[in-house]
Amino acid sequence: MDIKVDTSTALVFDLDDTLYNEIEYLKSAYWYICAELCKKETEVLYNHVFSIYRNGDNPFLFLSEKYDVSIDHLLFQYRNHFPQIKPFPGVLQFIQDVKKKQGKIGIVTDGRTVTQSNKLKALGIWNLIDCCIISESVGTEKPSKRNFKLVEKDLKVSNYYYFADNFKKDFIAPAYLGWHTVGLIDNGLNIHPNSCYNALNSPQSLIRSFTEINTK
Repeated sequence: MDIKVDTSTALVFDLDDTLYNEIEYLKSAYWYICAELCKKETEVLYNHVFSIYRNGDNPFLFLSEKYDVSIDHLLFQYRNHFPQIKPFPGVLQFIQDVKKKQGKIGIVTDGRTVTQSNKLKALGIWNLIDCCIISESVGTEKPSKRNFKLVEKDLKVSNYYYFADNFKKDFIAPAYLGWHTVGLIDNGLNIHPNSCYNALNSPQSLIRSFTEINTK
């Protein structure tokens, strides 16, 4: 896929399961929590907790009962820890290429401000972003057009691209606003594996990896 990038172009991204696999954030948080609760046998506890999650049960309920700690405290740790995560192949190079060509970089993501900000910092992207719209900060979630209009208000360019993974909600607003929409195909590890099933809002283009994109 070729994209012409100049001062009139903005490349805007979803975050979770678009720039990295969200399951890695979950694993990072579980490890952090287990290390806090059981330093001597962290790995044993982590494996058990992750198995509970994979079975569809609530790991926090198990940890709360076993270690006499509140679920609210566990959720706080989950949401506020600084994660050990890495971007998908090609993500950083692509964003750096866009910046070199004086294009703009934006983020439109749902979630908590601290959580999503920490993810972007951990991925090494934070300092490259020109506009970051996080649902908790602005008070509206996708598919609200408002979140995308805030990007337009801030960046003021003529060509917008939006990259995301959830075909059910991610592309409704940007398509309505005339943005070019690009869907990242699930690599089999997405937390919401049904995000492309029976979707009525398919993106205009599809990619399997950011390594497929060339900036002109």
